[in-house]
Amino acid sequence: MGDDVTTLRRVPGFRSYWSAATVSSFGSAVSAVAVPVLVVTVLHATPFEVGLVNAAQFLPYALFGLIVGAYVDRFRRKPLLIWASVGRGVCLGTVPVLWLTGLLNLWVTAAALFVFGALSVVGFAATQSLLPRIVPRPLLLAANARVDQSDAAAQTVGPALGGVVVSIVTAPVAIALDSVSYFVDALLIARVRVVEQKPARLPGTRLRHDIVDGLRWTYGHATLAPLALSTHLWFLANAAGLTVFATLALRTLALPAAVYGAIIAVSGVAMLLGATAAPRLGTRFGAGQTIIAARAAYPIAWAAITFATVGSGAAAPLVAVVVLFVAFAVHGAAAGCENANEMSLRQTVTPDALLGRMNGTMRSANRTLAAVGAVGGGALMTVAGDRFALLAVTLVFAAAVVVAACSPLRTTTVR
Repeated sequence: MGDDVTTLRRVPGFRSYWSAATVSSFGSAVSAVAVPVLVVTVLHATPFEVGLVNAAQFLPYALFGLIVGAYVDRFRRKPLLIWASVGRGVCLGTVPVLWLTGLLNLWVTAAALFVFGALSVVGFAATQSLLPRIVPRPLLLAANARVDQSDAAAQTVGPALGGVVVSIVTAPVAIALDSVSYFVDALLIARVRVVEQKPARLPGTRLRHDIVDGLRWTYGHATLAPLALSTHLWFLANAAGLTVFATLALRTLALPAAVYGAIIAVSGVAMLLGATAAPRLGTRFGAGQTIIAARAAYPIAWAAITFATVGSGAAAPLVAVVVLFVAFAVHGAAAGCENANEMSLRQTVTPDALLGRMNGTMRSANRTLAAVGAVGGGALMTVAGDRFALLAVTLVFAAAVVVAACSPLRTTTVR
């Protein structure tokens, strides 16, 4: 682990790439607080309208994910990532400008976030496909862990930072700061030293053919297919679980907002620790075993949440609150341990010519199922109650473990 980190520092271009990812993560964490505040307090949206604005950011993943993945494999990734970052900076920058001129409304905000989401589809597919061109494949696990550490730190500190920024300079100005972060991101990526040949394409190759190749590779590969299915189930369960937990904690258990925020923050701290341990665990036990073991922790954590909150009523006892803190710490640590190993495995087994399509395919399906999970979790809680909804979440997490464990993933390593 230590040798890999030392070697990674000497890789030309990685420091700029990592810095860009860090700046972007912290900017996004600020916007994660600023955008809801803008929509609810500045634009006075109804709960249904808040849902529509939130959906606007994620709808492009379902609509364009497969197409973008195919196009990313037709072009050099570095220029795509630069222009995607510039475009996202412009989209967010229009929000405070329109607010200052009195032209900002809910639908303009939703439109800006929709375009932002479409550019994010391009950006994520390009950045995940560019890293293997910057870093030698044996160092991908350490590199992905570094990026995950920055993301975990942003998720831990960012919301609190965003709340302070919003309270001092208002939500639109906070969004402007995130806009600037994307321009900084673009400048840092432009400094990355990487050699990319323009991908060769066979004469007459059609977009549909490229998309089918990406789907066939992702869902036909002996290791990638069960990993993809397990990850899709994870996103479904995670989105449903977080939706149910938010309502349960703040309404049923009547936890103070500060306690609720602290529980989420504990998950971020644990994720940072897990990301730090990820390379060592992946090297010692193998990427596949590490992913399976981490995923086995989720149903345990959510089963604990389910039983701890049953019968707690409007005043949650101290024991239940302690269990919630521990369960979310386990959840965060598991996410930190598995994410770098999963991404490194995907990047290692996939040829460079298919990386964009594989990443686009998986991210599109993951985000679509996350949207379904969020809506489905809320609906199930409304119809059947919070206990049944949490039990269903636990079972879906367990299904994700079974799919991964009963596959070649258990013997897969990253080399």
